[in-house]
Amino acid sequence: MIRELYENAKRGIDTRQNLSALRSEIKDDAKMNDLFELVEDDIDSMKKFLDSDDAKVRKNAALLMGALDMSDFTQALVDAYGRETQLFVRSSYLEALKGYDIEEYLPLFKKRVKALSDTEITPENKKHIDEELRALTDLIVSAEGIKRHSFAGFGKSDKETECILITNKLNRSVTEKLLEEKQVKLIPFKGGVRFKTEDLSVIKDIRTYSDVLFVIPGGSACEFAPEAAAKALAESGLQRLLDRLHDNKDSRPYYFRVELKSTLDMEKKGKFVRRFSGELERLSGRKLINSASDYEIELRLIENKEHKLNMLLKLYTIEDDRFSYFKKHIAASLKPVNAALMVELAKDYMVSDAQVLDPFCGVGTMLIERQKAVKANTSYGLDINGEAIAGAKENTEAAGQIVHYVNRDFFTFEHGYLFDEIFTDMPFAINDKVTVEIENVYRKFFKAANIHLKSSGRIIMFSRNPGFAKKYCNTAGYRMIKSIAFSEKNNDELMIFEHEG
Repeated sequence: MIRELYENAKRGIDTRQNLSALRSEIKDDAKMNDLFELVEDDIDSMKKFLDSDDAKVRKNAALLMGALDMSDFTQALVDAYGRETQLFVRSSYLEALKGYDIEEYLPLFKKRVKALSDTEITPENKKHIDEELRALTDLIVSAEGIKRHSFAGFGKSDKETECILITNKLNRSVTEKLLEEKQVKLIPFKGGVRFKTEDLSVIKDIRTYSDVLFVIPGGSACEFAPEAAAKALAESGLQRLLDRLHDNKDSRPYYFRVELKSTLDMEKKGKFVRRFSGELERLSGRKLINSASDYEIELRLIENKEHKLNMLLKLYTIEDDRFSYFKKHIAASLKPVNAALMVELAKDYMVSDAQVLDPFCGVGTMLIERQKAVKANTSYGLDINGEAIAGAKENTEAAGQIVHYVNRDFFTFEHGYLFDEIFTDMPFAINDKVTVEIENVYRKFFKAANIHLKSSGRIIMFSRNPGFAKKYCNTAGYRMIKSIAFSEKNNDELMIFEHEG
């Protein structure tokens, strides 16, 4: 099949259709190898397709050459790109050159970027110029990367910056309280913890948020249309905000990606993002450049209930080392930000200088976060997963802490003294069969806890099966003194138990 398609294309028999069919066929690796072997000894025949009078033949040939990834085609593709007169074909040569060594041609491509940027845009050429600029940017960035900006926004400023911290929806008050303790001005908002500050360093030691988004000055909700959104951002204070938060003395462009959160399907989202990005590049004078593979900022466009777009900024230039210790993890690992939030929620029930045990410690996250907030005397972590224990040791060392980890089953564990506290993320069920096993874990857990806890000791557990905990706690004389909802969707709870009486 591959040989027949290729030979017919060479003979001029339905060339366009046969080249297109070859592109479809070689998605199969074996067929790709077949074509590679045919072309390897017949390089010139493939190159001749680039001289065809049929623009679609040239386009299909270029994309085939890119898929074949033969360095012999580099010069031919660059030459064909230089002489191509059909705008809709030009980006195909650039797509084909991805992965090739094109360093010596970078001046040519950069010159073309300048020429396209200066070209008058018309309804007829806009789509194809945007495609070519996007392909040129991807090619240049893939070859030399981007020169990233350094974040310089921490510290006292004479201007306020407005931000939104993304946190657990049910427990935003925890993060709000931490900000209020720093005399930060909060702004009522349902989608996160919104505030203004003259000193962004207030967020550096708050561990209960997963992400920080910046409110763009003048970037109020706009019409849900790519050109309108680009115009609104170009006319907003986005550029001034970026320059204020970064060291940008040499006026380098910022490379961005777009995250569109809307009800549009994937195909329509893609079209919207491409049109928006091309228009924003143009309106900003390419001070903002779209790059899907290498970027330093994210423009987050969010469809609201009025079918308009809210626009926010995320910075990848901020070095967030709050959880830098989290080097090793397994599939069931708890996110450090969630463990940090649990510590804040349960802090009033924790005792300083306590003997603490985590019987299902995983990679150690719960114990590490507890130690950061409330200092323990001695901490022990148990787990039956040897890989998890090895990860816990590495993470704990990275956190600069000391925890004693043992690769052992909690239900057979023996120890020389009693603990003040059990702080743990309980095992959880992923299907009905495992649910039966998990119920058995809860059935045994409280009795085992009784063996290892002092009579004044407490159990602080994160449970995805809170019904089991409530069902079996009193079998060993425990009562629940606090329950905090953690997830609306999954019925997760942070639960605190102590001995009755």
